[in-house]
Amino acid sequence: MALNRGGGSRPPMRKKEPEHRINEFIRVPEVRLVGDNIEQGIYPTRKAMELADQLELDLVEISPNAVPPVCRIIDYSKFIYEQKKKQKEIKANAKQTVIKEIRFGPNTSDHDFEFKLKHAMKFLESGEKVRAYVHFKGRAIVFKEQGEILLLRFAQALEDYGKVELLPKLEGKRMFLTLSPKAPKK
Repeated sequence: MALNRGGGSRPPMRKKEPEHRINEFIRVPEVRLVGDNIEQGIYPTRKAMELADQLELDLVEISPNAVPPVCRIIDYSKFIYEQKKKQKEIKANAKQTVIKEIRFGPNTSDHDFEFKLKHAMKFLESGEKVRAYVHFKGRAIVFKEQGEILLLRFAQALEDYGKVELLPKLEGKRMFLTLSPKAPKK
């Protein structure tokens, strides 16, 4: 019979600690009580718990760092549900920043430049950032000035659509330029 000595097994699952202290886990002599259907003020913790019992609700520590800690008499599961709902709403309203990359060579032809310029205009109009870069292969690094001139010409052509966030900067074999969309006119 072989004994498992925990070589490749997972650690035991631990029950997640509640985010707030509730009821008998509140270990302070007095609390500031806030909420509906109660008179707000500072109460001894025992009295606050009795009030919560009478209303058949939980005493929940909302702000543990306050002096005295702030507690509310509410249904804890409903409180957690509301908090998760708010977090989800905040996350849904947060706009994700999209960065579109446009690649050039140091000797990009005028036709290719115009083609990529049109794409950059569309990206900026739809509210996305544009990161244009010149990639230098092999000995093409000697054309650094040409790459910089190309990126500055690109930025100048797009000045009606976006503003330069980061001027041309050489990192390794690439020279970058970042543009962000202009705020819509009101």
